[in-house]
Amino acid sequence: MTRKTALITGSSRGIGRAVAIELARNGHDCVVNYARNATAAAEVKREIEAAGGRAVLVQGDVSVSADRRRLVDETLGAFGRLDLLVNNAGVAPDVRADILEAGEESFDRLININLKGPYFLTQLVAKAMLAQAPDEQGSRGRIVTVTSISAYTASVNRGDYCISKAGLAMMTQLFAARLADQGINVYEIRPGVIETDMTGPVKAKYDKLIFEGDLTPIKRWGQGPDIGKAVVAISLGLLPFSTGQVIDVDGGFHLRRL
Repeated sequence: MTRKTALITGSSRGIGRAVAIELARNGHDCVVNYARNATAAAEVKREIEAAGGRAVLVQGDVSVSADRRRLVDETLGAFGRLDLLVNNAGVAPDVRADILEAGEESFDRLININLKGPYFLTQLVAKAMLAQAPDEQGSRGRIVTVTSISAYTASVNRGDYCISKAGLAMMTQLFAARLADQGINVYEIRPGVIETDMTGPVKAKYDKLIFEGDLTPIKRWGQGPDIGKAVVAISLGLLPFSTGQVIDVDGGFHLRRL
């Protein structure tokens, strides 16, 4: 099997880490992007190599234009091709604030990292993919953006986060429409409540909602590999006649039930 090359933003921990490792187990070489935690990124690199893949570490903040350019350049320099972009890097607000009290600093930070960064990174990657020859399946590349149930679920104490994820949902639609006839399919993966560092501070709340309440029909926390497996299916070309598709990986949270 010809190995594919994947660039996964924010892949030193959490969902991104799990995605990178699942991809390595399924025939991918990976570019591990991290903003600050070089130690964690190096550990992911070791796990990718143990799974049979090659890995390159690239430090970069997706909200910074020069860093986005360097991410793409170093990916192509290392592997000569980019088959998959996974827009995963994202942050939550430092403080959950009611929308009547929330300030501009948090809003600007979340929009820059969660939305502006992926938007312009996807633009760069799409141009790079258009310049490369199609693979054996006729694909020039695939683009996946990891969003959240917050794309459509209102949390009035973190409006900036919800708006950034809703923007990513539209971003997926835009790039899917633009690139569909040029051999690049674009997808949104919409996780539910996933057990990561980010959800650690609210673990007790969600334990109660999941196991004692009625938050999801599948009564367990989501795990990083749940997202990773969905990304693998996309990258291996198992959804060739779908683009702009929202793939819910949320334990059934999205279901409307009586």
